[in-house]
Amino acid sequence: MRLTSEARAALDREGLSRREFLRHSGLLIVSFSAMGVSSPASGGQTGAAAAGIDAGQLDSWLAIAADGTVTGYTGKCELGQGMHTAQVQLIAEELSIPIERVRLAECDTAVTPDQGTTSGSQSTPTNFNSRNLGLAAATARETLIQRASRRLGVVRDQLTVVEGMITSHIDPSKTVSYGEILAGERFSIALDVNAKRKPHQEWTVLGRSVPRVDMPAMVTGQLEYVQNIRVDGMLHGRVVRPPAIGATLVNVDERSVAGLPGVVKVVARHNFVGVVCEKPWQAIRAARALKATWSPGTKLPAQATFYDHMRRQPSRDTLVVDSGDVESTLRQAATIVRATYLHPYQMHGSVGTSCAVADVRGDRATIWSPTQSAYPLRNTTAMILNLPPASVRVIYARGSGCYGINGADTVSYDAAVLSQAVGRPVRVQLSRQDEMAWENYGYPYVVDQRVGLDEAGTIVAWDCETWSAALGGRPGYGTPGNVVTGALIGLQPAALEPRANPPAPTSFNNGSNAAPSYVRGCVGATCGGTGAVKSERVLAHTIRSPFFTGPLRSPNRLQNTFAHECFIDELAARVKADPVEYRLRHLKDPRLIDVLKAAVNAAGWDTRPSPGPGRQPTSLVSGRGLACVLYEGDNGYCALVAFVNVIAATGQIAVTRLVASQDCGPISSPDGMRNQIEGGALQGLSRALGEAVTWDDTKVTSIDWQTYRSLSMSADVPVIESVLIDRPEEAAMGAGETTITLTAAAVGNAVFDATGVRIREVPFTPDRIRAALATRG
Repeated sequence: MRLTSEARAALDREGLSRREFLRHSGLLIVSFSAMGVSSPASGGQTGAAAAGIDAGQLDSWLAIAADGTVTGYTGKCELGQGMHTAQVQLIAEELSIPIERVRLAECDTAVTPDQGTTSGSQSTPTNFNSRNLGLAAATARETLIQRASRRLGVVRDQLTVVEGMITSHIDPSKTVSYGEILAGERFSIALDVNAKRKPHQEWTVLGRSVPRVDMPAMVTGQLEYVQNIRVDGMLHGRVVRPPAIGATLVNVDERSVAGLPGVVKVVARHNFVGVVCEKPWQAIRAARALKATWSPGTKLPAQATFYDHMRRQPSRDTLVVDSGDVESTLRQAATIVRATYLHPYQMHGSVGTSCAVADVRGDRATIWSPTQSAYPLRNTTAMILNLPPASVRVIYARGSGCYGINGADTVSYDAAVLSQAVGRPVRVQLSRQDEMAWENYGYPYVVDQRVGLDEAGTIVAWDCETWSAALGGRPGYGTPGNVVTGALIGLQPAALEPRANPPAPTSFNNGSNAAPSYVRGCVGATCGGTGAVKSERVLAHTIRSPFFTGPLRSPNRLQNTFAHECFIDELAARVKADPVEYRLRHLKDPRLIDVLKAAVNAAGWDTRPSPGPGRQPTSLVSGRGLACVLYEGDNGYCALVAFVNVIAATGQIAVTRLVASQDCGPISSPDGMRNQIEGGALQGLSRALGEAVTWDDTKVTSIDWQTYRSLSMSADVPVIESVLIDRPEEAAMGAGETTITLTAAAVGNAVFDATGVRIREVPFTPDRIRAALATRG
């Protein structure tokens, strides 16, 4: 995309509204062509209303051109998970039109409604259930049929819709198209909360696998990623990060780059330092040559003893659930079993480094960003630039894969700060080191488990205590200091106030899967858990992290579920029960039971206790393990069976087969769901087998692909089989973070089944496996 200053000025002179250009563009309307055509929105409030986009009005969600082309407006971005196509399917289904007639504009604060952040497997629940885009499409269909009824003089019940044509089935000569009814005009009505959604029995587009509508552009190089965006007059920036955590800027010697070609400006703001040059290589060279003096920084806790360090820090404590009788029940138990599980910092480690383009001119700014949070980024960028939010436009452009918060937001701030300093558009792409050393890592965890068993080996009490470290996170609508650039320019991250005496919970919220699947989750008379154990307590401690942290695919849920699902296996082994049978003994949610049974049936589960009989480490041993969870306590049922081979001499683990079952309510696209299952499982495998952030006394040391070990492109990929459970009568749930939540636990349980040794710390490196086998003897 190349938007010249002359084109921008011409559009502004014409005073085009946010929809006029799009309506009269016909088939030219595509999500990325909307980037450069509408002038920034007006208004000053937070949220969609700030752009004059009222999410309660149908016109904020849908527009129909005279030729019958339908444009949807969504605040949920395509991050590679197929949501673009799924939302196109949703619109096509509800309006009874071919997919080819649907265009989608996504995550542009001048065009689309504010739907917060695309995250947490919430895109499908948000738009496919009773609100937002699904409701808008249903409202549009009902409205068009009503208007056709008046126009044709035919009662509504005699009208049918086929491919955007409304026709009387009594008199086929009476027909009118969507385009003829609206003639390119607005609907000018509110969303109708009573508009009936199309029943699943009538689906012809949803519930079927369709080719991804964005794939042709992706594979032919026509899809414009943020790294490819060029704006007239654009310069190139590079940031200079501190050499140590906590280091502050003493001074910058601009003379050190004065003689280098292409240098436009050195920018220093508080502890933020960057250079702007005419060309990318010039910016890289200038950033390397620039002499900046920094304070020594903060001594970091030793990595070797970091988990012990976490236990000793002041913490903010939260009681997730507390039946009040755990201690007394444990005193009466026949057996008490304890175990501790450890999970490290891990990073997104996006293959492509984060990039953004900013054009800040006087009192207006446009940011092309791969952010998952267009409106929140608009507000926080406005804070950084000291502009009103209405003067900032954020346009989503696809970038490096993420599923959380990599450098997308912070590089957007980098570009905005540098652009404001020079008054011209600036493109910034982070270096590999800057991305990996300063991104918001996934949370490290310590999980202490303590369970009481009765004489029959049944769980009578479950006590869980966790420690995690956090600093920053998503910037949200008002905390740009939650990422490194905001903090460097002097803005503070969200505060973490210690609290030693947490209040009793007022409701059961298992959004972080802090409570295991096998407890009742009772607060007062209301129980929201999926299990049968009545005596329950989960206490969570959050400490301040030395590094920035934030959501990494299945944040908290993966770490907690790893500990819970491995520990239930330990308990089953303790009482010599089959792991499936033992889980079923303590589960009560029928849908979780169903996915568990579906996975083990498809896997051909060998019913027996773990480890297998006579399992002693030899040159090669094999095993199977499983895990199950209701993700976030309400957002997707999943079970996973893993088959592994372990080479005892080397400690190498080969995962040979994964079988997943999933129930997320109605299935919009079977292929889309399989893609999520497979992608999540593979990313989970990478995190389980090799990924961990490392550091020394002052800085992060895992800053490239040699020092941060993710699954390589040449790795052997296991066979992955998916069992899809379709429940069209249920509410739609998410599918993006289910299998990844289970992978480490299922693989860890399979390793135990193969070797008889329990690995309670992620990742399962060869060194760790060999050490465990040596300890066992």
